[in-house]
Amino acid sequence: MLEVSNIRVRLAQLDGRDATELSVLKRAAAKKLRVRPADVARIERRRRSIDARKKNDIIVTFTLYVELKGGKAAESAVLGKLARDHADKGVKVAEPDEFTFPGLVLTRPDLRPVVVGAGCAGLFCALSLARAGLRPLLVERGDDATRRGQIVAAHNQTGVLDAQSNIQFGVGGAGTFSDGKLQTGTKSPAHRLILKTFVEAGAQRQILWDAKPHVGSDVLPGVVTNILRQIEEAGGEVRTRCRMTGIDVSDGRIAGVTLLSQDADGAEREERVAASDVVLATGHSARDVFEMLRDRDVSMERKTFAMGVRIEHLQANVDRALYGPGAGNPALGAAPYKFSEHLPSGRSAFSFCMCPGGFVVSAASEPGGVVTNGMSYSDRAGANANSGLLANVFPDDLPGDDVLAGIELQRRCERAAFAAGGGDFVAPAQLVGDFLREQASTAGGAVAPTYPRGVAWGSVDGCLPPYITQTLRDAIPRMAYKLHGFDADDAVLTGVETRSSSPVRVTRSDDGQSVNVRGLWPVGEGAGYAGGIMSAATDGLLAAQKLIDSLGDRA
Repeated sequence: MLEVSNIRVRLAQLDGRDATELSVLKRAAAKKLRVRPADVARIERRRRSIDARKKNDIIVTFTLYVELKGGKAAESAVLGKLARDHADKGVKVAEPDEFTFPGLVLTRPDLRPVVVGAGCAGLFCALSLARAGLRPLLVERGDDATRRGQIVAAHNQTGVLDAQSNIQFGVGGAGTFSDGKLQTGTKSPAHRLILKTFVEAGAQRQILWDAKPHVGSDVLPGVVTNILRQIEEAGGEVRTRCRMTGIDVSDGRIAGVTLLSQDADGAEREERVAASDVVLATGHSARDVFEMLRDRDVSMERKTFAMGVRIEHLQANVDRALYGPGAGNPALGAAPYKFSEHLPSGRSAFSFCMCPGGFVVSAASEPGGVVTNGMSYSDRAGANANSGLLANVFPDDLPGDDVLAGIELQRRCERAAFAAGGGDFVAPAQLVGDFLREQASTAGGAVAPTYPRGVAWGSVDGCLPPYITQTLRDAIPRMAYKLHGFDADDAVLTGVETRSSSPVRVTRSDDGQSVNVRGLWPVGEGAGYAGGIMSAATDGLLAAQKLIDSLGDRA
């Protein structure tokens, strides 16, 4: 096949239908290759991105894999002719996807590896280990995706919080109740494998070529459930409602874990499981795990994290600001944005986990603390756009020398938000105009808050450190230069967002193991090595490969 890049299609040629897009692309590919459309046997989209810099002439750019009738001989002839005519720019032989799951390993340890946490890092690590024949035990403190969805819905309706199964904890991790973004700022040959695995598990095929792919929180539960099934079919074991409460370390090496399981009636059973390898994929909200690791002297360090609020605008206004006359075209969908502002103060503010056509969600995992996050369904058809609006917290901002000081700051802000909302997980909210004028809000405007537990109008200032709120005040007008209306008076701020990343890093060596406990493999967001679904899944895959590689050294 041939790779044909930089195929530019005007928005007016597209209508949002797949058949139309494929027809347009077939003709465009044939023109670039200087062949007849009838000579094109098949095209495969590899990348699709939107160039909206000229709002009156939006361009959709594609990279394609193209198969010609006549096979390799025809493709070689085309390449030769383009080279002779000096017209071969953007055309080359397509390269195969090389990153794969590992094959069966010959050297297998007596004890199976234990993977703690079934977020994306844990899922892909366990899947990789299972396909290698290592029969991993995957434990997850929360519920399976179906039961977890029911518990989250009940919390939204009643305010009753299940501290073990919620938006933070459960199969799929925190990413299951998000926009399901699969884009990342890093490049890795593992990304294509991850996307293909998602598609095989039920995600939309377009994530294989969209430059900004997303799945949606209505589709992700089924996807992660199918990945769990793949793990079990490959020989792994999965236990939900099972959390790690302790680790055993002997002579600087992991020797086992203590697990606390809960049955359907709520009865608990404690068990010690011997293990020579434990993958720590517990996520950024497993605060009890961090406390246990600190007490066991596992090496950890403070790291920079971020806190702030959720900001909501009308999605139609965002679409018009970014797409101009193209707003509403089904080939574009709901417009996303991503901002970062570096301020004269030396601090920065940025948007995080922007959810087009989405909803602000209640993401608490502890009693007495309000936590917000955002999610979208696959169609992104909600009336509002929302995003985290965050500012960094640096290690030097924290008092004392406790490695978990960042967690305590998060807790204080969450509890302050709970109090400001009046309890029952109602969230404090403030209009952007009032926030910029440093005055409390008494009512909302055109943008109706989507936070499910309801909001209490007032001020978010008392819920966050002053350096956070001042950074946000300084950044919002600057962001409005990039997105007209970002500083609209009736845009809504809902507090607080504290769980965008882990404030702790469980330090590891180049071989992937803890620097002072061999056989302990910290991975993913909670361990401080990822920042989203794709990077967490990639970290899980790479950790599995390093674990497999280490087995030969022990033989």
